Amino acid sequence: MITKLGEKFSYLFLKYMPDAFVFAIVLTLVSVLAAYFLVDASLISIISSWYDGFFDLLSFAMQIILILVTGFSIALSPIIGRLIDRLTKYISTPKQVYFFVVLIGLLLSLVSFGWVVITGVLARELALRIKGVHYPFLIACVYVSMCGWVTGLSSTIPLLLNTEGNYLIEAQVLSEIIPTTYTLNSYLNYAIIASFLVLMPLFMMMVGSKLKQIKELKELYTSSGDIQSEKSIKNEALSMKLPFRAYSDYFNNSFLLSGLIVVMGLSYIVYYFATKGLELNFNIIIFTFIIFGLLLHKTPLRYCIAMQRSSKNISGILFQYPFYAGIMGIMIYTGLGEYLAKGISSIATIDTYPMYAFFIGGLVNFAIPSAGGEFAVVGPSLISAIQNIGVGLPEAEISAMISRASLAVAYGESLTNLLQPFFLLLIIPVMGMGTKLQSRDVMGYLVIPFMFLFVVQLSLVLWMPM
Repeated sequence: MITKLGEKFSYLFLKYMPDAFVFAIVLTLVSVLAAYFLVDASLISIISSWYDGFFDLLSFAMQIILILVTGFSIALSPIIGRLIDRLTKYISTPKQVYFFVVLIGLLLSLVSFGWVVITGVLARELALRIKGVHYPFLIACVYVSMCGWVTGLSSTIPLLLNTEGNYLIEAQVLSEIIPTTYTLNSYLNYAIIASFLVLMPLFMMMVGSKLKQIKELKELYTSSGDIQSEKSIKNEALSMKLPFRAYSDYFNNSFLLSGLIVVMGLSYIVYYFATKGLELNFNIIIFTFIIFGLLLHKTPLRYCIAMQRSSKNISGILFQYPFYAGIMGIMIYTGLGEYLAKGISSIATIDTYPMYAFFIGGLVNFAIPSAGGEFAVVGPSLISAIQNIGVGLPEAEISAMISRASLAVAYGESLTNLLQPFFLLLIIPVMGMGTKLQSRDVMGYLVIPFMFLFVVQLSLVLWMPM
């Protein structure tokens, strides 16, 4: 029953869902209409807000691209290839592939959502080695595994609440920080983590094991020649040497040059974590990926080749991020985001506010697919509403209510990623390389996991003790 429903959704998405870029254009127009009719903004102010926001995510987009290509380049190293070869000795059936890809991906996402790139490469290699893996569904498994990031060490909203002098404190929405004991280390967050790790690998394995009309990666591959015939990075580097002795070849293939940079980089990484603890952000993850990529590929030229291969299919991120930034500009600068937050939070009660926070997170995510950017829009109104609801309660209880609502926004934001293709831009370039796969080939398989997780997470958000 569940599998048949999933296949039906897959057919509907294939039939009706446009390209991811067209999806971004449609969302832009919907945001324009909403701002015009709901907050009475003039067309020129809406267009100006769209332009003002258009380039707000450029640094974020660059960070995402660097996470993608540096993470992929690590996965292209010989040692990772050998580890995958060993892993395939223990994973031999499609059911096991679905189970372990989701499980491993969830564990990696607890560190950083950028590590979904590593999960994607692992999944692709397993699909090449193991017969009978339904590849579009496997991409969906990788995407589902990324949802766990919101409960982990790089979860944006809890880290923001625990940051001294954050914009909520500066705006006097909060009087002091909210420690992660209320958020990441709460019983609610541990329950969400457990629901991911225990339920989702089994659920995706069950659905995937009953799929019909299997589409293997080798069948989808469109490039000429065999999918595994690409020259190794080491051999490509050797083939680029000149036929005579040259200092340029010595520098290009120097272990010493790479080694010096690696020593410098590792020294800083050790210093960073020794002085700041496990404080993860995009910059330290990218820096770590670059240094470990150099270490694993050994020479500058090999690393350049790996990065070249990793960068082949990132055009979607390059030109679609500004359009989502433009939508975010409309939400922020016209007041549309604040209007939506106030409207929903105004009808919330002490019993229902977590549900409405969950809905706000999921709804606004379609327009602002960035947890930090979204919370900047809806957070102040939501927190103020909760403070009004909790008038007369002890300060610790109000902090717990704000924490529950903030987590609910984060969970809702992460969950509705399964219904829109924005963050598939992280995975399709890696897993779809050499094929014609698009977001619409994958999205249908995400509806059933969304429905399942929606029920589980909303129940926990409402009733799980903090």
